[in-house]
Amino acid sequence: MKLRIIILSFFLAISTISVAQVKFEAKASKNKLGVNERLRVDFEMNKDGDNFNPPSFKGFTVVGGPNQAVSNSWINGKRTYSKTYSYFLAPTSRGKFTISQAEITIDDDIYKTTPIQVEVTSAVETPTDGNNSDFVASENLHLVAEISDSNPFLNEAITVVYKLYVSPLVSVSNWREMDSPVYSDFWSQNIDIRQLKIESGEYQGEPYRFVVLRKTILYPQKTGELEIQPLALSVSVDVPSERRDIFGGRLYTTVDKTVTAGKRDINVKPLPLANKPANFTGAVGDFDFEISASKTKLAATESLTLKVQVSGKGNLKLFDLPKLEVPSSIELYEPERIENVRTDLNGTQGSIADTYTVVPNQKGNFPIPALSFSYFDLSSKSYKTINTEEILLEVSSAPANSSFSAGNTINKLPVEATGKQFEYIKLSTNLRPINSGPFLGSALFWTLLSLPIAVVFLGIVLGKKRRELTNDVQGKKIKKANRLAKKYLSEAKNNLGDQKAFYIALERALHNYLKAKLHIQTNEMSKDKIDVLLQDRKVDPATNKEFISLIETCEFARYAPSSSVTMNQDYEKAAATISALDKQL
Repeated sequence: MKLRIIILSFFLAISTISVAQVKFEAKASKNKLGVNERLRVDFEMNKDGDNFNPPSFKGFTVVGGPNQAVSNSWINGKRTYSKTYSYFLAPTSRGKFTISQAEITIDDDIYKTTPIQVEVTSAVETPTDGNNSDFVASENLHLVAEISDSNPFLNEAITVVYKLYVSPLVSVSNWREMDSPVYSDFWSQNIDIRQLKIESGEYQGEPYRFVVLRKTILYPQKTGELEIQPLALSVSVDVPSERRDIFGGRLYTTVDKTVTAGKRDINVKPLPLANKPANFTGAVGDFDFEISASKTKLAATESLTLKVQVSGKGNLKLFDLPKLEVPSSIELYEPERIENVRTDLNGTQGSIADTYTVVPNQKGNFPIPALSFSYFDLSSKSYKTINTEEILLEVSSAPANSSFSAGNTINKLPVEATGKQFEYIKLSTNLRPINSGPFLGSALFWTLLSLPIAVVFLGIVLGKKRRELTNDVQGKKIKKANRLAKKYLSEAKNNLGDQKAFYIALERALHNYLKAKLHIQTNEMSKDKIDVLLQDRKVDPATNKEFISLIETCEFARYAPSSSVTMNQDYEKAAATISALDKQL
């Protein structure tokens, strides 16, 4: 009996400890608010769960949320986890209301929050949450990753398009990339976006403006559950405030928000094993295959080219072409790879080819064996094989003057003397002596004697001046920045106040600086190419990123409202960035 009590007590203690480890609670931003204010309710847990079920929020209207935030950290070897669902509520009337229990399943157990009592009073004179700039920015700015297919085959192309949605209630004045997406286990290629374009669309049924920030083609290289890490941006959002200027125009408040597209999971299916050809090397798509010869009738020792080519749409860069085989009496050189492909949202398309140089050494008829190429066709979800025809080379005898003629003898032409090969030798001269006076006391003597003294004196003066200039580091930086700013940014400075003209001039100044400094043409260059170019010149990554950010700001700000303060900040930032870039280049 005593043993049974001890065992029950032990299991009860274990269960009590495990229950105590799970925390799930509700928190309200306030317990008393005006009918014209907003209430924030957070449901927080310290362990991830499933089947989250929020309360009905009787007496309130959900105006925002659920917003999800996850925090996961390790401190001194101890893991701390937190996950929060946030809702923004607007009262429907005055009175006392109860926010009932939320439910979630954690480790097959159901946990509930404690109800919260909230009192709604009459309207207050100055709402605190209803016009909160941070809240308004959060509800009117969204970063979305649109994936063409989340369940592709191995080596099937999928596209990821990142769009930034902005509500008409706010505007974006600037943004920069904080964290780039990671495509582990994918072959990826970005599609150049030459200029950002503002478009109209819908987000969750509401009218929004959006801009496409990035387009990427992905070819999965593994099967199973693959993960795409999110893109994160820091965005400066101009939110309208209740204040107005002397002309009655609404004043804007700038809020810095961090938005992320969220992690995405891709389930990659393996290619079928049934009926898989033995010569299959991983080609997936829709292809044509052919072998062509530059000529089929030639003399021995003459050369010709044989081209093995695959064309069509699919993973053109991710498989091997069939190898050409020739008879032993034909000399075959290593092939030259020729790629003519382009990548867009429809995938990679074009052609790849191996071009062989072939030289027959003997007379006769020589067959080039047929080749076969296999690929997986996505439309029929089956393997297809294309076979070429045999190519017959008709080789005649070698020309008489060829180095490969009978006996492998080489006919050498005799060298004929013209009788003029020694014309450059002069047979007569016209020499005369040089008459000169005594060197001591001459003008040249005194010049050479005084020259070292003059050089020492000049070196002292120049050294002193150089030390003065070296010590004035800050002055040099200011002068250099002002000189570069005046040279390249004068037009932009003259257009401060005119948003569109200012950002057009600022973007032109940035391109003109690169054109003058690196001796390149930037009119047709994308931001990615400029980024690579600056990396090749060993430019500091922070300066490089700031320069690209300025170009993106110019493209984006021409279509969105911007304050004079923001334009002045962008002008100062451009001057500082050009100065820093000039120093490194």
